[in-house]
Amino acid sequence: MMRELPAPPQADELSELIKKKVAEAQTAGGTRETVTVDWNEQKAHVDVIDLPLSKLYFNPSTHRIRAQRSHDAARDAELDQNPWSAGSQDYLRLLLQASPTDTYLRDADFDALKGSLDEFGQNDPGLVTHHGVLVNGNTRAAALRELGVQSMRVGVLPESFTWSDINAVELALQLRRDHRRDYSYINRIIAMEEQAALGRTPEQIAKEFRIQVRTYHQERWILATIRELIKRSQGAGGDGLRLVDWEGAQERLKELQRLYVKMETLNRDQAEILKELRLAAILLNFSKTDMRHIDEDFLKEGLGQRLLSAGPEPETRSEAKPAGVVIPGLGVEVPAASSAVADMKALNDRLLRAAAVVRSKSEGLGLGNEAKEQAQRVLDEAKKTFDEAIEAAGRSARLRKRKQLAPARLAEACASIDQCVSDLVQARTSRSLDEEAFDDAVVKLRSSLLKLAQQAGRGMQEPGDGVTWLMDAVATEGPR
Repeated sequence: MMRELPAPPQADELSELIKKKVAEAQTAGGTRETVTVDWNEQKAHVDVIDLPLSKLYFNPSTHRIRAQRSHDAARDAELDQNPWSAGSQDYLRLLLQASPTDTYLRDADFDALKGSLDEFGQNDPGLVTHHGVLVNGNTRAAALRELGVQSMRVGVLPESFTWSDINAVELALQLRRDHRRDYSYINRIIAMEEQAALGRTPEQIAKEFRIQVRTYHQERWILATIRELIKRSQGAGGDGLRLVDWEGAQERLKELQRLYVKMETLNRDQAEILKELRLAAILLNFSKTDMRHIDEDFLKEGLGQRLLSAGPEPETRSEAKPAGVVIPGLGVEVPAASSAVADMKALNDRLLRAAAVVRSKSEGLGLGNEAKEQAQRVLDEAKKTFDEAIEAAGRSARLRKRKQLAPARLAEACASIDQCVSDLVQARTSRSLDEEAFDDAVVKLRSSLLKLAQQAGRGMQEPGDGVTWLMDAVATEGPR
């Protein structure tokens, strides 16, 4: 839930400056510039003024970089404790310039925005609180500072606004269809989670985000799964994976959720195993097309077991399996996960922890090169094993398709002939049948059936009733 942040340093002094500038704008002659703010299902028009960039603060609660804050755990903790310090504000500036999917890289969109501001200047005003905290325009402020611009045009929110109000305004501005730059995927579903924490219903949230209710539930399932994986990736005394590590996996995670929901009602254990396998494939950066081979047939052909056998050594993943799990407060015991599910989770846990070690670039974690090299070997071996299993699944899928292609074509032809019977009756009833064209079509059918009979009879030691009938039916025709 949105927490109330303390006022920034020199808040009173800055508030007086803002009040003075707003009063000057209101009493000056000519047309006043205002910006429209959506708040509590109403529209408010607030005055726009010019403020020194050096006095404005980046918003620690902005949804634009909520997931990216996990880039550096120590600096994120400092940002929570002291959001207005120079170090915390510099960390926010860094994240606003970083790529949403890889915070170690600079964002190309940020540079494009900076180029546009340099060429055309600031077109749209930002939005600030009465204490000079940016509610909208954080990224623009970072770009303008890099360009050496001294001031920024901003609309000023009413002094009575709480941080919950500020959060609602930012979200409303972001969800406008004409907004230039969307939130990244993880930041968007975090915003949904925060709206739910404020007591809003799924229907209300879905309407605000312009999605269906089932999509809202899908996004919440995905975020809960990501948080669980982050927790599982935390080794003894080490950092785990971060929210930002799952940016870019949106479509693969959605396909996983759809498969899991479908399978869960049929076979819970199988659904859990497929979930772990697909999550591991996402972690190893397999494509969406490759991941689609990890399905029910993947398990039927024993490929899941192959991955287990080639994964961690038995003593690494063998743990005592509880007979059941007691629900706290109820004293009711429900069955624990099967051995196969537990083993698959243990395999995935090792991959998650290895990925956390490899992706950690923080200093002072006690992770030497040897530990990172060992973790990388674990991932490389898993990647190779998954690659082989997915390739085998692809070959099997292609073989099944070839096996099913001829019967499927014949089924389509039968459906067409059945429709032809109906069309023939109607044409005769209305006396509109082109008998000559129909006769030509029947001759072509006879030729096609002869070819089919010749091929169907080849290599069959004991043909079935259908093939036997076909061969007998065209035996009198002879070669043509």
